[in-house]
Amino acid sequence: MPSPSPEQKSVRPPGDDARRLPARTPDQCRPLPLPVYLLAFSLFSMGSAEFLVAGVLPDIAGDLGISLPSAGWMISTFAVAVVVGGPPLAVLTLRWPRRTTLVATQSLFAAALAAGLLADRYPLLLVSRFVCGLAYAGFFAVAAVTAVGLVPPGRAGRASGLVVSGLGFAMVLGGPAGALLSHFTGWRGGFWAVAALTCAGAVLTAVAVPATRTGGEPGVRRELAALRRPRLWAVFAATLLSTAAYMISYNYLAALLKDVTDVPDVWVPAVLTLFGAGAVLGLSVGGRISDRRPRDALLAGAAGIALASALLASFAAHALVVVPLVPLLGVAGFVLNPALYARVFALASEAPTLAGATTVSMFQLGISLVPLPAGAALNAGAGLTSLPWIGAALALLTVPAVLLDRARR
Repeated sequence: MPSPSPEQKSVRPPGDDARRLPARTPDQCRPLPLPVYLLAFSLFSMGSAEFLVAGVLPDIAGDLGISLPSAGWMISTFAVAVVVGGPPLAVLTLRWPRRTTLVATQSLFAAALAAGLLADRYPLLLVSRFVCGLAYAGFFAVAAVTAVGLVPPGRAGRASGLVVSGLGFAMVLGGPAGALLSHFTGWRGGFWAVAALTCAGAVLTAVAVPATRTGGEPGVRRELAALRRPRLWAVFAATLLSTAAYMISYNYLAALLKDVTDVPDVWVPAVLTLFGAGAVLGLSVGGRISDRRPRDALLAGAAGIALASALLASFAAHALVVVPLVPLLGVAGFVLNPALYARVFALASEAPTLAGATTVSMFQLGISLVPLPAGAALNAGAGLTSLPWIGAALALLTVPAVLLDRARR
């Protein structure tokens, strides 16, 4: 097959890497623009509410006079809203300038959160969480698209990776810090802090983020046409499978550390924080390599999840092995995220909004589906060590989805 001409190389969409990688351009060496960092801050602010709930569930249940499982529906309601609400919201706001959508979703998030806190009733609190999930999904999708539009094509993966790193910092810092604040101020204190940070992010977005649109006249038909591409659904499948692969181990990691590894209770939060630190590192590494080698990043991440999960299951009783594996699982899990976004925006470059929203939904769906195989394994008496083995199997299932995208290039 004849090699592409220089003109053909210049228009190749980001993520469609050639056999011989081009040299780094001056644009690829420059710092990312300030608005990209502001979008990451805003995602950190809103994402902290997602990770804060788990730390204050007993306080919410006691204060509202409900059972702990009932309080847990606050987590599920948020997740369902993200899964089902992101794509429709992306379509409804398609003709808006992206900055308008960003500010509107942040304002809706803060207003719904404040309304739920002031209402002080469990049903209204669930409604508040659902609306917050909708706003969060809409912001997440448009923020990633906006960040990619603010940088040269060869930096799409790094820009989207930086935005998603806001979620990593929310896991490592935002959620635990909010829970600590709630310990001293009552469970509402951490959520009020999230609302305040979200309002600050909305102001900064309105001031510093330029108003941009998708190239050409935006339209629902064009966005839906992009979703008909099989390669795009291969990337969506990889997103869902890889997310479920590392989250099934992470969600039950505290129980594994206590009951199998025999880690003292006081050290469990510190070990869980190592996973978040690894996630942040994985996002940083993934963002730097995904623009030039997206499929290699996907394959390496999937293989890393499978290996770390298998080792975690095999040596679950040995703390000296398990503790170093926790951050490695975080690195492997999150090194894929920038590459996934790079592939999505490469395959749907002319209609990225709905594709970006669907990617966010697939991330959340991967998290939401974890209790099904985990519950089935535990109810069958397989034990906690079976869960990392399931994670390893899901990671291996990610590989064919990545190879399908490559084969259809």
